[in-house]
Amino acid sequence: MARGFNKVVLMGNLARDPDVRYTVERRAWARFTVAVGYAWKNKSGEYQDGTDFISVVAWGPLAERCGRYLKKGSGVLVEGRIRSRSYDARDGSGKKYVTEVEAGEVVFVGGKRTSDEGVPYDPQAAPDSSSPSSFSSDEDFGKSIHEKGFSDDFPMDFAEMEKDANKSAESDIPF
Repeated sequence: MARGFNKVVLMGNLARDPDVRYTVERRAWARFTVAVGYAWKNKSGEYQDGTDFISVVAWGPLAERCGRYLKKGSGVLVEGRIRSRSYDARDGSGKKYVTEVEAGEVVFVGGKRTSDEGVPYDPQAAPDSSSPSSFSSDEDFGKSIHEKGFSDDFPMDFAEMEKDANKSAESDIPF
């Protein structure tokens, strides 16, 4: 059987708080929705804004971390795969089909957390005195963004990135 390639990367904001539940075997799973904005041109050539609401599911320790640290409005980057499944509706209305993203990694893309619903943020209460920024199902959650070598601010603006890209592109040309 031939294998395909199924990889999804989403960047957006949570449309609502994650819903964390447990299977009969006590395995955690979390469901949340990521709102991803886009722009398109209408018939008259004017740009219109739109939003896709993408269902995401996470399993195990990743699900528990999503429930603990993500809130409605949080900026996230989700990396995972598209998964289709079906189930019989409880109300007897027949078979239901679902397509969702199964998360393998979730990364915070927002700024530092300063409060949680009016409760001041205590950096001493955080696992390693920095707000969590990235976690995955296969990665040790104890690594903070600082241990990974990233700063709190975006390293450069897009103009600087474009200049760097042009320099490297010109120097890579072999003739």
